[in-house]
Amino acid sequence: MQDLFAEQLKALRAASLDRHLAEIGTAQNPEIEIAGRRLLNFSSNDYLGLANDSRLRKAATEAINEFGVGAGASRLISGTQSPHLRLERALAEWKSTEAALCFSSGHAAALGSIPALVTKNGVVLLDKLCHASLIDGAKLSGARLRVFPHNNLRKLESHLEWARREYAGRRLLIVTESVFSMDGDRAPLRELVELKKRFDALLMLDEAHAAGVIGLHGRGLAAEEKLSDDVDVQMGTMSKALGASGGYICGSHDLIEWLINRARSFVYSTAPPPAIAAAAAAAIGFLSSPTGEERRLLLWKRINLMRELLPVNAMNPRNDNASSAIFPWIVADEQAALDLAAALKTEGFLVPAIRYPTVAKGSARLRITVTAAHEENQIRSLCKAIERKCQ
Repeated sequence: MQDLFAEQLKALRAASLDRHLAEIGTAQNPEIEIAGRRLLNFSSNDYLGLANDSRLRKAATEAINEFGVGAGASRLISGTQSPHLRLERALAEWKSTEAALCFSSGHAAALGSIPALVTKNGVVLLDKLCHASLIDGAKLSGARLRVFPHNNLRKLESHLEWARREYAGRRLLIVTESVFSMDGDRAPLRELVELKKRFDALLMLDEAHAAGVIGLHGRGLAAEEKLSDDVDVQMGTMSKALGASGGYICGSHDLIEWLINRARSFVYSTAPPPAIAAAAAAAIGFLSSPTGEERRLLLWKRINLMRELLPVNAMNPRNDNASSAIFPWIVADEQAALDLAAALKTEGFLVPAIRYPTVAKGSARLRITVTAAHEENQIRSLCKAIERKCQ
């Protein structure tokens, strides 16, 4: 068995697809320490710089003092601690939905909710670039799965026509993201809502990379486009812009009650630590305040600066309408992406190389993420370094 793993690892290395863990000796910040070396961090999804914020630390510490560290068991076994209920009320109010339910991670939210929404008798229609958790949840449901090319509304319409013809009377679920994690572009949400209404389908929207970033007080793409009432299932995570951890589903009271009874990753998992729930609730409170909105608008100043300064070439044309805090720098070749990431690291920048299977073969890239905590000079320095290395 050991020889089998050794051979498999050898094949990964030969294809430049092996991965390794790097120990960080500091909190999440624009500047971090790896192996004793200080690096400017352009790899984090901590878009608003809240992961090490004093408000969240204070909320977590107070919750530990009152509720301890662990939750003890699943919420259906040992009861629900107050911080979890406070967080869910805050999430529902923030997202303008009737109710919300928290999970231990965004991945767990997808794995639990999709099989509860649609069974083997139904059909899931999934954007090709959806996150792995959504793909895994769709497969786990046992439903018939059809994938449509990224943001291709015509193909989705064709799939919906097929599903209504071949699976008449069955439940249809369209799954997509607000902001796609590796390309940073947005879903055509208004058109997706029109299609879901025409074909009487459910629409599930993963707001993981939009929450905290897009819309007034960071309520996400559905809120910004005034479509919250038309999105049946709003999914997200507290581990990115909210600076904490865990996933959530927001929707109707009936949806949440159903998930409490049928989402296996909720039913059979110990509840997240109460301190994490308290920190996430503090993040939502901050976002909903004028100071939080100022922080979000500062993030967009940093995003626009990156858009202006990032070099251009044949594979990376200028993006005049930056739609998120994610900037892919396409390299194509896996080893070339690793080499570029290593070269930038020697100059003091942490920018991850993203390769297959996270992205398609031949589309390896650097994934640059901008946060509100970055200084202008840090963004300028990175862009100049990329320009030097890619001449």
